[in-house]
Amino acid sequence: MTGRRRSIATVCLSGALEDKLAAAAHAGFDGVELFAPDLVGSHLSPAQARDLCADLGLGIDLYQPFRDVEGAPPELHARTLRRARHAFDVMAQLGTDTVLVCSSVAPWVIADDDLAAAQLRDLAEEAAARGLRIAYEALAWGSVVSTWEHSWEIVRRADHPALGLCLDSFHVLSRTDDVAGIAGVPGEKIFYLQLADAPSLDMDVLQWSRHHRLFPGQGSFDLPGFVGTVLAAGYAGPLSLEVFNDVFRQSVPALTAVDAMRSLVDLESKVDDGAGLTPAPTRPRPGFVEIEASPGSALRVRAALRALGFARTGVHRSKPVELWEQGTAALLLNTSRPTATPRPDAAITALGVAVEDPAGAARRAEELLAPPLPRVVGAREAQLPAFIAPDGTAVFLCGPDDGPGGWRADFAPVQDTDGATVPAGDVPAAAGEPAPVPARPAAVGLVAVDHVTLTQPFDRSDEATLFFRSVLGLTVRDAAEVSGLFGLVRTTVLGAGDLAVGLNSSVLRRGSWAPGVPAPQSVTFRTDDVFATARALRERGAPLLRIPANYYDDLAARLDVDEGLLAALREHDVMYDRDADGGEYLHLFTRVIGSQVFFEVAQRRGGYRGYGAADAPVRMAAHAAVRTHA
Repeated sequence: MTGRRRSIATVCLSGALEDKLAAAAHAGFDGVELFAPDLVGSHLSPAQARDLCADLGLGIDLYQPFRDVEGAPPELHARTLRRARHAFDVMAQLGTDTVLVCSSVAPWVIADDDLAAAQLRDLAEEAAARGLRIAYEALAWGSVVSTWEHSWEIVRRADHPALGLCLDSFHVLSRTDDVAGIAGVPGEKIFYLQLADAPSLDMDVLQWSRHHRLFPGQGSFDLPGFVGTVLAAGYAGPLSLEVFNDVFRQSVPALTAVDAMRSLVDLESKVDDGAGLTPAPTRPRPGFVEIEASPGSALRVRAALRALGFARTGVHRSKPVELWEQGTAALLLNTSRPTATPRPDAAITALGVAVEDPAGAARRAEELLAPPLPRVVGAREAQLPAFIAPDGTAVFLCGPDDGPGGWRADFAPVQDTDGATVPAGDVPAAAGEPAPVPARPAAVGLVAVDHVTLTQPFDRSDEATLFFRSVLGLTVRDAAEVSGLFGLVRTTVLGAGDLAVGLNSSVLRRGSWAPGVPAPQSVTFRTDDVFATARALRERGAPLLRIPANYYDDLAARLDVDEGLLAALREHDVMYDRDADGGEYLHLFTRVIGSQVFFEVAQRRGGYRGYGAADAPVRMAAHAAVRTHA
């Protein structure tokens, strides 16, 4: 499938026609569907648009849409043919041979399949005389023709070589999951294939289509199954994206086009058993989490880490970066952030992901257009492949162990301020040097990183989801909408192996008046005994978050929690969730360290697989209360 043409509708992208075409070419598309309003509103003549596309290496694969053709009263049908002749003239200047005709949504349409077929045959005759083709598409909200089966019946009755089908995944899959019948359509009668994903929504299909379409892999449609069925029928044309989305059409077109191409490459790999795409990493796990802080905020971060039982075990040989460890959890504190900066004073800026084959994972990232991270690497430092996620977070690909050449070898062991010499793992500090004698840090029972949560700009949240799903091969483990103090927050947790990344987004930017955290980020650590950890944290003076007493009163009524357990939860400000199978999630939080980063400690019992989303509104309120009274 890798030799098949890839196309994108100009309606997917924001900007003037020139902006859209440049973005499509930059992303590597072979062609475009030219949306008629984009041409009508442009100062480019059709011939100039054709020449610009040629200069950019783009073909014009489809001109669209042409509306309200079939089922028309006689006087309107004559007018339709006059409109069509003008459209055909434009197509000749554009150098394209296929026009999309949508099923009629007019109130006057006559429900007569023979009449519809005859009128489409007339249109096809006009087109054929000019060497053009008609691709007829059933709109899911068409007045009479609203299913692909019905559109195929009319095309079959018309029986004209210049008339075929356009199959649009949204119009098909928004109405049915049963697409097996498409395999019975002769491949040469499928003139065009349009692709869009969408979330599962219970709403008017027209509004769903016009505002909420997504690129493949960002929604819930079975696009691999749909595309596989169409290809099995013998379709040989382009794979083309047609996505109506309010956010995409206001976003930077070059970024949207790259995201679109990434979605198409990933979709092809799912349809065609890889389609030349390097396989996704298997069994990824957390390597490290990097927090970048200004000098003043770094003091608070260090104090919080020490109170959480972490020990500073190493310093980077050439950069102002410290290694802090407990159990298998590794945090890097980067103190290079200037104090005078509009950015947050402390932020999670990088994730290290341990994979079996870093080089292979890096090839996959490149194939999926992940932007590489420019970086300076010292002579003896680990050569870690790295790329940039849509929100700017750097993702480093680490090896599966900490052997020679691994990232830990970049850190020289240090004398911790508690007075214990702690090595940076079992790797010698430098070639030929013996490893220092290990010393145990004063831990509080944190054993590993459970997950990391990042806040995404709303206009890039779908892009971020697709990015992590495709590049790292993560799948959606949990998704929820949470009603917080300052609006609705959409949260999605993606994971594979022991790696889990939560992505949060809210619709509106928060005003400066709001005492909440504008773009919170968090690291969740796993413990085997949350109450023992809580006691140790209090003894060490950890900045723990106080939970309102009302929460526990409600919890007792809502989940009928055992009185002994409820008392322990109250005493230690531990929150609690329980799933339908009896699995339990016990978790506590720190206050925000600086302006956006906080930590969570969680214990999972009985196979609980969620992330405590039900507790998020109370946690948000508790964090806001701290900041209000600070």
